[in-house]
Amino acid sequence: MDVAPDPIPGPGPAVDVTPVLDPDPDPDPDPGPAPSTELGPVPDPVADPDVERLPRGGFRCRLCQVTAANRPSLTEHLRGKKHRRLRSLRAERQAQEQRSLFVSGFARGTSGEELAEYFGAFGDVAAVVMDKEKGAYAIVELRDAAGRERALAEPQHGLAGHRLRVRPREQKVFAYGPPGRGPRREPLGSGRLEHVLCQAPDVDAQMSQLVGLLELSEDERRVRHLLVTLFQEVFTEFFPGCAVVPFGSSVNGFDTRGCDLDLLLDLEPTKSLQASTRDAPGGGSGSGTEDSILSDIDLAATPMPEVLELVAAVLRRCVPGVRRVRAVPTARRPVVKFCHKQSGLTGDISIDNRLALLNTRFLQLFAEADERVRPLVYAVRLWAKQQGLAGNPCGGGPLLNNYALTLLVLFFLQTCSPPVLPTVAQLRDLAGDEDRAVVGGWDCSFPRDVVSLAPSANTESLCSLLADFFHVFGDFDFPGQVISLREGRALPLPPPPTPEASEGLKLGPLNLQDPFELSHNVAANVNEKTASRFGRCCRDAAKYCRSLQYRRKSSKGRAWGLTRLFQPGAVEPGAASAGAFLISIPLDVGGGSQQLCREPGGRSPWFWEVCAAIAFVLRDVLKCSCTAGKQPRAPSEDSELLEDSALSEEPPTGPDAEELPAAEPPLVGSKRRLPEATNGTALPDGKRPRMNVPEETANWSCAVWHRVWTGRRRVRRQLQHGDVPEGPDGDSLELEQKVSEAVVRQEDAGRPPEPLLRFEASARAAGTRREARVLLRLVPIPAPPGPLFRDFFHFLQSFLPATVRRRLGRGPGGEPEQRDGGDGGVFSTS
Repeated sequence: MDVAPDPIPGPGPAVDVTPVLDPDPDPDPDPGPAPSTELGPVPDPVADPDVERLPRGGFRCRLCQVTAANRPSLTEHLRGKKHRRLRSLRAERQAQEQRSLFVSGFARGTSGEELAEYFGAFGDVAAVVMDKEKGAYAIVELRDAAGRERALAEPQHGLAGHRLRVRPREQKVFAYGPPGRGPRREPLGSGRLEHVLCQAPDVDAQMSQLVGLLELSEDERRVRHLLVTLFQEVFTEFFPGCAVVPFGSSVNGFDTRGCDLDLLLDLEPTKSLQASTRDAPGGGSGSGTEDSILSDIDLAATPMPEVLELVAAVLRRCVPGVRRVRAVPTARRPVVKFCHKQSGLTGDISIDNRLALLNTRFLQLFAEADERVRPLVYAVRLWAKQQGLAGNPCGGGPLLNNYALTLLVLFFLQTCSPPVLPTVAQLRDLAGDEDRAVVGGWDCSFPRDVVSLAPSANTESLCSLLADFFHVFGDFDFPGQVISLREGRALPLPPPPTPEASEGLKLGPLNLQDPFELSHNVAANVNEKTASRFGRCCRDAAKYCRSLQYRRKSSKGRAWGLTRLFQPGAVEPGAASAGAFLISIPLDVGGGSQQLCREPGGRSPWFWEVCAAIAFVLRDVLKCSCTAGKQPRAPSEDSELLEDSALSEEPPTGPDAEELPAAEPPLVGSKRRLPEATNGTALPDGKRPRMNVPEETANWSCAVWHRVWTGRRRVRRQLQHGDVPEGPDGDSLELEQKVSEAVVRQEDAGRPPEPLLRFEASARAAGTRREARVLLRLVPIPAPPGPLFRDFFHFLQSFLPATVRRRLGRGPGGEPEQRDGGDGGVFSTS
């Protein structure tokens, strides 16, 4: 009988990384009678090992992945054709495994017939399944188990001058899934995410549902487990005793769909085995390392770059389905990067990185310590990604990474009153003798079992905790303090290290200390701009979380709660529509822009100068079409007007406000309490009276024809090395125009018949006397926007404010030039 080959070849059946497959190659649905030991009547269906009870009643057949509502339905299923067929197939596969051998070490090009002829000396060979992709191994199935035992009893095997490595084929758990179903779930787009979250009854339910929407499915977890098993099988052939251990986002309790597969290749057991072999009499003869292909390489004396290249070579030549393998020895933690073709996973393999493994166990402990930890982390990470604060492409850049955001949430939960999580120092005191660990000189002791932690006395809801998170970090002094999870508080900046001292904590705009490796700033890559934007976005989110739209479900089907919070710019002051994207353009308070906040509604020549600069950047620099347009319609419902007024409230700045006694923080959903004046009637000095003056705005209808936001850095470098110098502001704007023209030429397709993107834009004055700014609101057409518009918007968020400010400084003496009409007729007013 021929054995069915695995969908993804590998050393033994454990390499089958396709979680669901059609196990029945025979079109006949009824294979006929099977052995009575497997198909006999089931007196008690609940006692069947394939059956599990469900928490909410009913039963589930693990073998067939079928749910039964009651005992009679379960009995009917167990006696049905499908269940009988799969039980018969499972018994057949298990019998094949008992008769099969895993063989490697033969020369490339060796045929299955040659292997069948060699192993025919031990018994009749039923089938030989070769690794068709790389020819590194084969599965040899004999007719009976006695023939396999005779082959295993042979002390040494050789074929064509090559020593064969022969061992039993590893057994695996039989798994079944309906044909045609893959391991990937339906992609979770922004529209589906908003639809699901809007159906929840409250914000707490939204956050709980968010975890289920973003975390790995069971099929995806199984794919990763099987890949780890495959890697373990292959690397054991070359590094006897080694261990392949997953760490990072896949297993730390905060996994997300599509996250990388981070693996630790622990070679310490292999090094110890090599050392004991050298010390043994006979110089290693008959030792366990004799079976290793690389037994002549001393790993303890081999430099790390060479070990990485060795690991990369094993991946390229011996692991099926692995692509794009490259060693990165210059990284902070040297790794080997890879991509697995069949599963689509990308990952890293690091060598002896035990700190990362302990960090993973630390996060696992906190994820299990309180049921509110995971929903809060998932919500903050998605919010940061949607606001353009996280998600560095290719692992590099100035944005926050998921590990840093997770630590920020954990630090916040340590500093709550009362705290939700203990500090790392408190965990060290709770650790037992078996939990003590020191890696690289750093104390990494903490209890491994969550039962060692006392329950938290904090009973705040998820809704309130998320609002408090934004409130805390909205006013946090990131560059002036060090966030320490070990102490559970913000520490003062350490003195700069002396030249004689070892490398200390690298300080920057955001200082976030690793829980164990205290010299590592997890947010060292974050620049001043990102840190400033993070604080500003937290302040805007904190204001939104005080509004009713955050707490109350919309009765008219509009975005509320997390759905509006996750939309880029939707919670900034002035964002009346949840479908709008806000770009804030701050202005120089020392210049004439200060006049913006002195005149109601922004009626100032400076406002129109800024609008003309915005139109110039969109039209002349980015080659967009800009025509006079109507003001994007804002919601008119009383409730939303009330909520937007709560968003746009500004704190009082006058002397009366400074003399007010400290008050308790407002509850979530409540309006800020207005301070009373000394006479009981007058408003405080810092509170501007509402004036019935219509606000003026500048409006555009815009179309984007080319992807002018992609590849700009590379094109800019090419032009800078050419004839276009990058000088002061004027030359810089001219360079940006030429960059856009070069990007358009590279597309080499002329002007497309239809634009890539369409949107309505509206600008208005905003800010305070100290922080003047202009808000540009973009409304995509049609809504909701796709990924292309979001990419364009994130580019504009950084590019437009800086370019507008350069445009405003082009006049003599650094003053803006006076232009007739201000805008060239490209925007309308209302």
